[in-house]
Amino acid sequence: MTRDAAAGRPARTRPAHLTLATGHGSGHRSDRARDARNPRDDEYLRDYGALMDTVTHPSVLFDHRWDVVLTNPAYDALFRAIGPHPTAMPGDNVLRFVLFHPDADTVLPERETSWCLPMLAQFATQVETHGQDRGLQAIRRDIADDPIMDAAYQQGLPHWIEAVGPETVSRDGAVRPLRHPDPRWGRTHCRVVDETSHTLRDMGYTRMTLVLRRSGAGATADGDRHHDRRPDRRSGGATVTQLRAAPYR
Repeated sequence: MTRDAAAGRPARTRPAHLTLATGHGSGHRSDRARDARNPRDDEYLRDYGALMDTVTHPSVLFDHRWDVVLTNPAYDALFRAIGPHPTAMPGDNVLRFVLFHPDADTVLPERETSWCLPMLAQFATQVETHGQDRGLQAIRRDIADDPIMDAAYQQGLPHWIEAVGPETVSRDGAVRPLRHPDPRWGRTHCRVVDETSHTLRDMGYTRMTLVLRRSGAGATADGDRHHDRRPDRRSGGATVTQLRAAPYR
């Protein structure tokens, strides 16, 4: 295992199916990127990876199952201290990481209301569109295996959406709390920005960038549609703030 010279600690080993992209920077490119539908798509993803590597904010490209296709170095740095997990690494599947990794709240403060519930709402939308998709069905089974998570999905989520508004399902523009391992950022906020091009959308991919905000820089100012808008516990939303990470399987 190599060591992170700057931090003086062991560097996190990438999952076996993720490899360094050839031809661009130090971001990572999964087998899904190399298995693009045709050579033109593969070339596009290679060049798009080079573009992502120039972005100083954490950025990730994923498919409709939240399976990761490309990440940039800033994204890898954000999750560098996350411990291993067989199915929920941030470089493998974004949704599984948010819902199931026991270390997720070390990077994603207020994880239940600011991260889990918005992504569960997006997951519900994807299930409506791709209900027979095996990857989504597997995630749904894992949610069902956790009684608290399942109650949040089936009972708490509708109350929460009613309380904060249906626009919450959209990821673009939300301001959410974040804890960066780099002390220069530390506990801060980020704005979630959807940067999906028409070409990526046609390929079935979504690009999400977390624009880091300096502490005290109006983290909950104008444009924050979602952050810290809690459901009314009297409406039955109390269960949605009691999510817990699923145990290793």
